[in-house]
Amino acid sequence: MVTICIQIVTISQRLLKKPVLYCIVYYTQQIRERKNSNMEQTMEPVAQTTPAQSAVETPTPAGAPGSAPTPPKSRKKRKKTTRRIIALVLVIALGFGLYRHFGKKEGAGEQQVVTDTVMYGSITSTVEGSGMVKAKNSETITLATAGTVTDVFVTEGQQVMAGDPLFTYDSPAAEKDVRDAKADIEGYQKKLNAAYKDIAALTLTAPYAGKLLETAQLAVGDEVSGQKVATLVDDTRMRLTQYFSYAYEGELYAGQTVQVSIPALMATVEGTVEKVHMVKRVTSEGSELFSAEIVVPNAGVLAKDMEASATVAVNGETVYPYETGKLDYYRTSELSIPSGTVVSTNLIDYLSVSAGQLLVQVNGENTENTIFDLEQSLQSAQKKLEEAEKNAAYANAVAPIDGTVIGLSIYAGQEVTGSTAALTISDTSTVTVSATVDERNVSYLKVGMSVNLSQWNGQSFGTISSVSLSSSANNGVVTYPFTIEADNTEGTLQVNSYVDYNLTASQSDNCLVLPIQAVRTVGLEDGTSATVVYVQADSEPDNMVQIPYMDEEIPAGFYPVQVEIGIQDNYNVEIKSGVEEGTVVFTQIMSDNVWG
Repeated sequence: MVTICIQIVTISQRLLKKPVLYCIVYYTQQIRERKNSNMEQTMEPVAQTTPAQSAVETPTPAGAPGSAPTPPKSRKKRKKTTRRIIALVLVIALGFGLYRHFGKKEGAGEQQVVTDTVMYGSITSTVEGSGMVKAKNSETITLATAGTVTDVFVTEGQQVMAGDPLFTYDSPAAEKDVRDAKADIEGYQKKLNAAYKDIAALTLTAPYAGKLLETAQLAVGDEVSGQKVATLVDDTRMRLTQYFSYAYEGELYAGQTVQVSIPALMATVEGTVEKVHMVKRVTSEGSELFSAEIVVPNAGVLAKDMEASATVAVNGETVYPYETGKLDYYRTSELSIPSGTVVSTNLIDYLSVSAGQLLVQVNGENTENTIFDLEQSLQSAQKKLEEAEKNAAYANAVAPIDGTVIGLSIYAGQEVTGSTAALTISDTSTVTVSATVDERNVSYLKVGMSVNLSQWNGQSFGTISSVSLSSSANNGVVTYPFTIEADNTEGTLQVNSYVDYNLTASQSDNCLVLPIQAVRTVGLEDGTSATVVYVQADSEPDNMVQIPYMDEEIPAGFYPVQVEIGIQDNYNVEIKSGVEEGTVVFTQIMSDNVWG
């Protein structure tokens, strides 16, 4: 057995070096020599005997020398020899295969260079795929609160119109949710209004022109907590209150000009009656008096608590007040700021300021955060109110849109614990198809482009309504979602099922074309890549591309030229520039195998 294995290895080695016919003759001869050798070893000469001897056979004593008669060759040995021949043939066949696979190219047959010619033609690029069909308009009614279904007026598959009654529902919990949501909204709104006032006060400006008094000593970086920082007085005008006898009732009125005497200045200035108050002040002498508020312009010389007296001419008579009065600021305001860190300050005692002038600014980060949180809470409460009102409206539920009742899951008398989808109404007259396209073809898709749709029910058409710019990757494939909208009044497309789509991405009826196999991408010396075709020429063309490593497949007489490609189909590609019509280019190598 070891000898046979060694021979098989030797045979395999020789098969790669000797012709096949030699191997067959050689190993057939080896088999014959081995067979003859075995027969010579088993056969012995047989002595001739007389008939008498053959009739009476003399027994040979035990242990006597002699040879036993040779029996004929058994079937078992013949089968064994046959097996050896078959095994040898198999080894030879294996050698043929190894020789054909690993042998030199010279033995593989002639190689044929296949070329193509650049010519004008037409080419169409298509995009294909599949997507899910959905009704464009669909509304699902969900009972979110516990209650009892009292009546159901529709059945599964029934066509309804918007406003048609669907069912009635009794839910005290839904009514309570409405009340609670309204109370939450009111509370958040009050807190938010207060916070808005605080944020507005973060920048303190002078509400009117005047003078600062009683200012706080603040510096940048100081922490304040809702405190008074100054008193602003309007000293551009002074106010004077005077009392006059009731005998002149009706003689004094708002807007009337009066003369105001200032003893301290030994001067008289004009003033104006601003208000008249018909109050009854009774003097010790029993006289009845009313008051008048007089405004006096201040050129900068009048001061608070200066004595002054106003007179008015009535019917040519000068009317005097009951007593002198004292000047006061026209108006006074206390200025405060909310809590925060001082970022700027301009507070100085007796500083004259103009209306709108910046006084103090604080960083109200905490207040801003509070406002943000309150706004979020208010929005949440408003959404809860909307949901609560929607649930409460199901007391007498009606169809929100025209369509077909789908997925009816409630019945009269049913006790609902909450979060129960009662039914869905779908308008299948218009459907949408949610599909994806790979990154190579997404640039071809445009809104409004026509799309062919096919399903087992038949063929239909649609248009692209949207193309998303947000991609997703799965197993190295990048895709972009897009939506197709289609008319389905005939019911050709089945909703909630897949549909195949195809569309013409681009088309050219008169362009240069080549087989896809003729176009290759190669690396350049600068590390970049280029799209080339190998053109046939007697010498290097001027626009030849320099490639560091030439492909061994490319035969002599063909040179790489860079081209710009366009659209392509399953077989051909558009050549936009680089070669002209009639140019012969290399496509591929075909081999004629001599082994069949």
